[in-house]
This record gives sequence, C-alpha cells and structure tokens, in this order.
Amino acid sequence: MQVFKNKLLLALPLIAILVLFIFVLALYPSATMKPVLLPIAIVNLDEGAALPDGTAVNMGDQLVEQMKQASGKAAEGEASPVKWVQLESAEAAREGMDNRDYYGAMIIAADFSAKQASLRSPAPQQPEIEVLVNQGMNATAANMVTQMVSGMVGKLNATISAGLLHELEASGATLKPSQAAIVASPILAQITNVNETGANAARGNAPVSLFQPIWMASIAGAAISTLVVGKAAASASSRRSKLAARLTQAGVGVVLALLSGFLVTWLADRFLDLDVPSMAEMGLFISFSILAFFLMISAILSWTGIRGIVLFVLLLFFGAPLLALPAEFMNGFYRDWIHSWLPMRFMVDGLRELFFFGNGFEWNEPTAALFWISAGSLILLLLSVLKPQKASSGAEGAASASS
Repeated sequence: MQVFKNKLLLALPLIAILVLFIFVLALYPSATMKPVLLPIAIVNLDEGAALPDGTAVNMGDQLVEQMKQASGKAAEGEASPVKWVQLESAEAAREGMDNRDYYGAMIIAADFSAKQASLRSPAPQQPEIEVLVNQGMNATAANMVTQMVSGMVGKLNATISAGLLHELEASGATLKPSQAAIVASPILAQITNVNETGANAARGNAPVSLFQPIWMASIAGAAISTLVVGKAAASASSRRSKLAARLTQAGVGVVLALLSGFLVTWLADRFLDLDVPSMAEMGLFISFSILAFFLMISAILSWTGIRGIVLFVLLLFFGAPLLALPAEFMNGFYRDWIHSWLPMRFMVDGLRELFFFGNGFEWNEPTAALFWISAGSLILLLLSVLKPQKASSGAEGAASASS
C-alpha cells in the first residue's frame, strides 16, 4: 500500500519512543528524590550541669554528636542527607532562615543538661529542644525536615528512656505516674514553623502553581509577536526599519507583561483564593518576570524561527517537576545541568519571597537574575536585524511567504 511508503508513518515508532523517553526523564527527579546535604542549623545553648557525684557534663554537646551521627549514616559512596551547620545563637539561625540559607534549625535549651540530670530525681523536668522548620523555603523539604527531626528525637527518647528505666530498676526505685510519663518520653521537642505558608497557598506550592500560566502566556505572546514582526522585518528595506520593528516588538512585550502580570495576580487573589500579600508588589514582579521570559523567547525565535519554540516547550516539561523540589533533593545531573540553568526558577524564588518571607518587589537575587535575562535577551533580539534574510526559512520567512 502507498501509505506504508510514507516516511513519517515509518518513523512513528521512533517518535513514540522519543516522546516516552522525554516524559520519563521529566518524571525521574520526582520519582527518585532524596535529600543530600540538606542544610539545617543547630544551636547548642546548653550551659552544662554537675551530677551528684560532682562530674560536670554537657548533654547538649553529646546530643549534637548523636544527631550528626544519626543523620550522617549513608550508603557507601553517598553523601549524608543532612548538613548540620553549627551556629552560636538562635537569632543567627532565624536570620539564616529568613535569608533562605537553612531549611530548619534545632535549638538546644540552656538548661538542657540540668533538666536531664533531674530525670533521676523525685522531681524530674523534661529537657527541651526547639525545632524551627522553614516552611516557606519549600513545602516538600519542610515536611521532610519535620519527619526527619521527629524520627531522630523519637530514637533519642527511646535510648534515654531505656537507660533511665534500667538504672531505676537496678536501684529498686518506684515511679509516680507523673514521673513515669516523663521517663517514657524524656526529651520535649517543640516544633514551630517559621515563614509559614498559611492556609491559602496551595499547600505551600503557590509560586510553582503560577509558573505554568505565566510561562505559557510568555510563549504565546513571543511566538505571535515574532511572526507578526518577522513579516514586517522581512519586508523592511533598511536595517533601521528592521530595528524599529524589533523595538516595537519589545514595546508590545512591555504592554503584554503589565496586562498579563496584573491579570494573573487578580486571578490568583480572587479566583484561586491565594493569600496574595500585595496586589501591587506581586503584579509588578509577575509583570517583570513575563517581560523577561517574553524577551528571552522572542530573542531565540528571532534567530531560529518558530521551530525554536520546541526548546521552550521542553523547558516546560522538564522545568515544572524540578521547580517543586529543593536542589538538595536532585541528583547531580539534574541539579547542576538542568535546574541551575532554568530561568523560571528565579521567578519561583521571587514569588516565594513575596508570599512567605514578607519581602516586596525589590532588588534581590531573583530580580537581579531576571533583569540580566531581560537585558541580554533585548540585546540579542536587536542584533537579529543583522541576520541574513532568506525567502522561506524560519518564522519570518514563513510569514513573508504567506503575505
């Protein structure tokens, strides 16, 4: 049959395998995620205590070592899941979490040793640990830190409780009900969320949830404007006219970004019922992000033609799963060669600053990165006027041929 001679039909199995392979690669980071060197601060304020026999002890120091050993066990050749960063004060830990340096912090109270020594007395007191979870940093990491620390404290409680019961049994002591409850769970861990995500933030994933509509709006706007402006540039008689066409395209991008940015903000607040901290600040930041993406996509399409849009569709498939994960949860290839090069991660980081960290539309790392993306893309877009024109190649050639 004639249909079996069609090359596209013959290539269909290869196309299906390629599509399947792309989707599996996009899902791989989420399916295989595990923490590696997740930075958590630890503050030991314990002042130590003297035992009845006169021995001076600092149970806080011992606890720090136990926590490091408990979390540092990894398979041979693999890194530890947690990177403990020892700090001098609780204020330094909170400041580091506000700067998004740590996913959590563990603070050992100043009277930790004194209260632990009291566990063997008729009036025992529970030694306390304060656990701070940086919830706004990442929802997945926050849940992991909570579970991890709770598990560690549970194991320590079991070990200490078994030792106390053995000592009390050997001495023939009788426990009161109030003492028995404390001996069963000696260490009291108070877990507190900082930079909280709140009830209406898509379970802490509001910044990632807004990525897809913003990215698709940027692709659509850049593709349509490139086709229209490409036609005008192809028919222009001078480079000055072509440059004017590209500047017009950039101006259209500014208008599109402002309209889309504030529309997305309004929809997020009114339709999605997200806790938008400031309509003006968020609207400006999203507009700035859309402009950066619009200029970047337009610049690439101005050189490659409309076929270059495949690159940005692939970025959507590969980027969306990675944006929801902390970098410390990815393997080396995805962390170093894909996630670190994703331009949209700066938008997500900036939205985290707005939603959860009390910051506004200001000059910070995400804003600076988006600014340089915009500046570099604008230069590349304007330089496309130097590209030799062909009658029927790329987006501009196709547009010219249809006129």
